Amino acid sequence: MSSHVVVIATDLRRTTIKVSPGTYLSDVLAEACKKLGLDGDKYLLKHKQKQVDLSIPFRTSGLLAGAKLELVQKSKTPSAVQIALQIPQPEAKEIPGGRLIKKFPSDLSIWQVLRQFESGEASAGKNINITARGVAQTANSENSGAGQLFYETPVLNIMGRELGSFADFQKSLSQLGHNSGNVLVRLSFRRTEQTLYEAMEQIGAFFKEEEREKQEEKEKAAPGVPEDKPKDSLTDGDVPMAEAPAEPINNTVEAQTEPAPEDTHDPASSIQAETKNSDPQSRLEPVNVFLAPTNSTPAAALAPFDESDVMPTVAQAQLHQARLLENSRNKRLLSDKEIEEKEAAELAKIDAVKSVLIKVRFPDNTSSDWQVGPLDTGAFLYQAVRHVMANNGQSFHLVIPGSKKVIQDDDTPKHNLIRAYKLSGRVLVSLVWNDDVPKEARKQPFLKANFAQQGQTIKVPEIPNVEDDKAGPSAAPQAHKAPAKDGDGSGKKMPKWLKLGKK
Repeated sequence: MSSHVVVIATDLRRTTIKVSPGTYLSDVLAEACKKLGLDGDKYLLKHKQKQVDLSIPFRTSGLLAGAKLELVQKSKTPSAVQIALQIPQPEAKEIPGGRLIKKFPSDLSIWQVLRQFESGEASAGKNINITARGVAQTANSENSGAGQLFYETPVLNIMGRELGSFADFQKSLSQLGHNSGNVLVRLSFRRTEQTLYEAMEQIGAFFKEEEREKQEEKEKAAPGVPEDKPKDSLTDGDVPMAEAPAEPINNTVEAQTEPAPEDTHDPASSIQAETKNSDPQSRLEPVNVFLAPTNSTPAAALAPFDESDVMPTVAQAQLHQARLLENSRNKRLLSDKEIEEKEAAELAKIDAVKSVLIKVRFPDNTSSDWQVGPLDTGAFLYQAVRHVMANNGQSFHLVIPGSKKVIQDDDTPKHNLIRAYKLSGRVLVSLVWNDDVPKEARKQPFLKANFAQQGQTIKVPEIPNVEDDKAGPSAAPQAHKAPAKDGDGSGKKMPKWLKLGKK
């Protein structure tokens, strides 16, 4: 049984859309905008001044046949949607509750959501294969003959709506009607007749083209981006959202292939020279190599303990209270123009970072420094680490401590070390063995002999004894002295006629 609704645009143009009980209202919006020549990502539907939930089908929306729906423009700033991804077995055994939960902007595509869930950041540091799964199948039903990997595509069930094609994964959360609130997504997998190699080629071509088109649309619609953007920037992916220092580091004097303590040139020019070096092998050489500590007790534990070092001063306590008071006050949200200006300023700061010193700490407590430039990706860092490994056939991954962010061994621009991972200044990265590495390999020395001979002992700087002003300057105004209390504890003088029993 089919029916219809009437969609009215802001310029009073109208179109009739045929609907069935199972037609989702997000599809009604998309078809109406297509007929009216409008961009469906910029509009919402309202019925009698109330916003329509686009994520539900027509039969549960409460709308009657022939209902008149109004097109209204939605905010340019994407809202946050909390996604709970239900993982199937056996992958769900290692995940509490079998669900991964994270907030995403509503303009993010379903494919990007899946990629972030499997990257490790949204999955509590656990790498889960969702978009590149293969299942082996032999040439005949008797499990004999040559085998081949066939692609296993993810299938999502979102509130009864099944998504299982690349065209479905291209849609954003907003296009599916999810602009706010919580959404439960049930994940399953389905084997296809397409080989894994063919599927990976199709995925690369399909989604790279989509990202390129979206990037061109953003550049046309973002007038706040400065025109003097460096031409050598290779950012075709996401725009970083974290701030990076605007000044390149200038306190590292060993940023060259051979150590020369007397040379004090600018590391920014050094990294640019290394980038243009015709010999890529020389860039894999570490700047510094440090040996493991000989003492089993950490150096920090050998320092004398003073209880006053961990006790906050009066000034620090007052400053903390002032910050808590400031954070408790309501603040005006940024406008679209202010958000665009802030993003442009952050992008300019990231463009100003010319070099980053990365220290990779190995499992045997040895470490090495590499200096990377604006063009280097995660694949370069993995290649540099394998260059100094004694047993470079073992698998590992690099983790940024504190954030549990895993640097991917990927050479695409979206895994640029400075732009994508927001690295700046001096960064510590830990090397973690994968589960398939045997125990015997873990106990062997990590560095090759020629690099271990270049190792130097880490010098722990002595902390000078500085006497702090325990009282310090007052960070908050002094409270007025309370008046003398008179019996009742109220701080006010009691009238004589209330003082019963006194003469």
